[in-house]
Amino acid sequence: MLIRRLLGIIPVVLGVSMIVFFMVRLAPGDPVEILLPEQATQEDIERIRNEWGLDKPIPIQYWAFIKKASRGDFGMSFKFEEPIIKLIKERLPATIELGLFSFVISILIAIPIGVFSATKANTIWDNMSMTFALLGASFPHFWLGIMLILFLGGSLDLLPVSGRMDYGLQLKPITHFFLIDSILTLNWAAFINAFKHIIMPALTLGIALSALATRITRSSMLEVIRKDYITTARIKGLRERTVIWKHGFRNALCTIITILGLQLGTLLAGSIIIETVFSWPGIGSLLIQAISYRDYGLVQGVVLLFSIIYIVVNLVVDFLYTLVDPRVRI
Repeated sequence: MLIRRLLGIIPVVLGVSMIVFFMVRLAPGDPVEILLPEQATQEDIERIRNEWGLDKPIPIQYWAFIKKASRGDFGMSFKFEEPIIKLIKERLPATIELGLFSFVISILIAIPIGVFSATKANTIWDNMSMTFALLGASFPHFWLGIMLILFLGGSLDLLPVSGRMDYGLQLKPITHFFLIDSILTLNWAAFINAFKHIIMPALTLGIALSALATRITRSSMLEVIRKDYITTARIKGLRERTVIWKHGFRNALCTIITILGLQLGTLLAGSIIIETVFSWPGIGSLLIQAISYRDYGLVQGVVLLFSIIYIVVNLVVDFLYTLVDPRVRI
């Protein structure tokens, strides 16, 4: 089963690469003309196009890209004039750190509220919880981020509004995750500073994405707590907390894990707008720059990375199913 799933990744990645490769070239604008100065001559333009291989037919360009990508080489960035894999490695830790921090926030919000709402179904507490979930799903991410910037960063001046750390603070890079590196090096000043910088963008993503998880948790728990085995557990005299969390929540986990897994993929690969709003130096902001300069290779490398993240997350979710519910293995 695992081997079949791994082999299934190959056509998916090839399909994504083909779509991205051809779609990015349909966008108006020539990267050579965008990046070269206005005084560049036609000879300069043709020479650069030849150096970048843009003068070749599109199918030949795609074949060259696939051959390099299969060796882990995405070529050079037109804009930054650096290897694309190097740029991705530099920016990826920032996106992963923000995504995981936001994921924890969404779990801490969604699961307790969803379970509580299910146990208090059709009461004022349930209505308040679902109102919160509806509001969280209705507010655009960027609007919520801007409001947090204006309130927490502007009016109250409690938190920094951009970047990962204040300029001038020294931190020895080990894992390139600022929070982890500051703990490993016992640099508490850097830890506090990095923690303050990540709070607002993580809250923006966590609150917005917890809305759906809250509603799914509630509906899954409502379905489970109406089962006969839950009634039997209560008749046996088990504590309500044990009935809800040990018997109810565990059996509702498969559906919840599905939603949380998809959200984790979204957080890691879809935080483009939030990274732009908060000037977070991650993969998302790098993709925006690549698109604006028609940096074909960089766009292709980042989108392929996003697709691989989604695939890996789905594989992990399938594996977690077997741990939560052994019947899935059958």
